[in-house]
Amino acid sequence: MLRMRHSPPEQNGCGETHRVFNQPAPLENYNVYQADRILQFWVKRFDGDWGDARLSKFGERVGHDLLAAGFLANKHRPELSSHDRFGRRIDEIAYHPAYHQLMAHAIESGHCSLPWTEPQPGAHVVRAGLAYLHTHADPGSGCPLTMTFACVPALRQQSDMAKRWLPKILAPQYAPENRPWYNKPGVTIGMAMTEKQGGSDVRANTTNATPLGKPGPGQRYSLSGHKWFCSAPMSDAFLMLAKAGEQLSCFLVPRWCEDGSKNPIHIQRLKNKLGNCSNASAEIELRGAQGWLLGEEGRGIATIIQMVALTRYDCMLGSSALMAQAAKEAIWHTAGRDAFGKNLHQQPLMRNVLADLALEAEAALAVSMRVAHALDQSDGSEQASLVRCATAIGKYWLCKRAVQHTYEAMECIGGVGYVEENVASRLYREAPVNAIWEGSGNIQCLDLLRIIEREPASMEAMERELIAARGEYLGYDQYLDDVIQNLRDSQDLHSHARQRMEQLALAWQAATLIKYGEPLIAQAFVDSRLAPAQYHQFGTLNCRNIDLPAIIKRAMPHL
Repeated sequence: MLRMRHSPPEQNGCGETHRVFNQPAPLENYNVYQADRILQFWVKRFDGDWGDARLSKFGERVGHDLLAAGFLANKHRPELSSHDRFGRRIDEIAYHPAYHQLMAHAIESGHCSLPWTEPQPGAHVVRAGLAYLHTHADPGSGCPLTMTFACVPALRQQSDMAKRWLPKILAPQYAPENRPWYNKPGVTIGMAMTEKQGGSDVRANTTNATPLGKPGPGQRYSLSGHKWFCSAPMSDAFLMLAKAGEQLSCFLVPRWCEDGSKNPIHIQRLKNKLGNCSNASAEIELRGAQGWLLGEEGRGIATIIQMVALTRYDCMLGSSALMAQAAKEAIWHTAGRDAFGKNLHQQPLMRNVLADLALEAEAALAVSMRVAHALDQSDGSEQASLVRCATAIGKYWLCKRAVQHTYEAMECIGGVGYVEENVASRLYREAPVNAIWEGSGNIQCLDLLRIIEREPASMEAMERELIAARGEYLGYDQYLDDVIQNLRDSQDLHSHARQRMEQLALAWQAATLIKYGEPLIAQAFVDSRLAPAQYHQFGTLNCRNIDLPAIIKRAMPHL
């Protein structure tokens, strides 16, 4: 077993009462991509190996100055100035320079643009690798990066607006200044859907949109109302839902009007959140704000869902990255610690926990990269149908697993993991946002029910994906038979939707590992997750059948 050297003991001097020993060196100042053999495996497995140099360059920055920038951006939270000193309304949010450093690096590296500007096999996979690595530095700034990336399909529904906006959205330039979008080399995009009275039920929205001239696609409207959550309120424009008459429609609402005046989007306050601290989320008032209609009136949900589908996918990817980093931190830390007469890696119970964390993290990354691979092939109806179903399943399951997983990793590290100077506490506080944002667990279950009842092609694509993994492991084959039978049973389907979702998620993770992954990991996953008497806490693997040291070694940062 690889064992990390302890940090050197301090020299005793005048006034010294103790020396620090049996503490590991921090996991920093390294190339995060080159050290992550699991990420490299899945990037290569799904046609992204042409992006190795780009990912390596990105990972070098993430493991050095951007890791430090992430700590600073989370320590110094965004601050709102609603007015300047002369009383003028400015609605400006100040960020620590480290936040801008993180954003600039990601945008300049193609985080928001790569699949759109360089479409080729593996483009979504390489972009997923960039997003995964960026999360290691700072998950919070991933929110505006995700929305900027995800807005492209929705904007393309309105060709005249796309022609004006997409060159700046896809530009590899970050311009954080609060000035009109058309005077900037690059822009970012946010989103505001949720209202107080509706929450996830966006059909209960009351924001109104009135045409300022001729109504219809691409035309200008005046929006009045309130948004309970506006994600990334410093963005240059937002996709919003509002009612034109009684019909929900989708609008692009910029921060500045065409005449250079400030659009009346008034920030009431910033949310004081549990996590996601480097990123601002706000309550806003729209007081006659100008917005441009995307698509037809009454097609708002159908338009914005194209953005939401990709942001939900990034919730999967973000949760996978949180689990991967948590597992690596736990493995790295315990490699440099002795306890009860042995290195912690040699303690059988700790070894079981670490291998279980590593197994969960790889299974999460595997299905996230499988969706990226399907997105690269989504011109075909089969892969597009698979993405539709897979995103709901992955968003539900991975985002929920990340909360327990990051906690367990923090427990492995111990008390030092609970303090803010250690990244483990940030990972734990960050994990719930991916489960809640863009539709919580029940919303994903309702989405799955909608797919089952109204979109049979999507469920059929998922079933074919699962069936393709048959024949390797008896445990998987028997589990899959039960999954398919349960899906055919429509009795009490709504009240049992979470059970069906969990069964599908586990089957899909197993199928992906069997078909595309390493046998070592596939066998361990099938034996531990699909067995009839499975346990629900991490650290309950069957040590007789599973090579725990090999799984830990695979996940250990390779420095």
